[in-house]
Amino acid sequence: MGMNTGSGQNGLKSEINVTPLVDVVLVLLIIFMVVTPMMSRGKSVSLPPGAPMAEDCCNERPEPFILALTSDKRLFFEEEPEVERSALQFRLRQAMSAEPSRRVVLRADESLQVGDVRTVLHALRFAGARHVLIAMEEPTQH
Repeated sequence: MGMNTGSGQNGLKSEINVTPLVDVVLVLLIIFMVVTPMMSRGKSVSLPPGAPMAEDCCNERPEPFILALTSDKRLFFEEEPEVERSALQFRLRQAMSAEPSRRVVLRADESLQVGDVRTVLHALRFAGARHVLIAMEEPTQH
């Protein structure tokens, strides 16, 4: 609350000073705008439904590599722009040689055919990926 000094009436104003509130809200908005894109890695695809799995809570493992295969059959590795199929195996081999214990999560769109996903799995195998996981949508509990 502030003091009323100009109109001849002495006392406290009953108005809320919203300037600090606006400052705080704008700072929070900026923080959320910066953090939100970092929360999801890889290209966004529509995943097929899957069965629930037990959590792997006891093993401390590094974050896996994310490889996304979109519905139009374009490949995205981590945060990089689109990777050509001819360069995919070289790029995967390069990443896997630097960190061979890291897993690879393949996020393939549900509209793709099995053959499309199989060619990417084949490239992963020849690149030296020992642990490949295929991402699926968690089932909703009714």
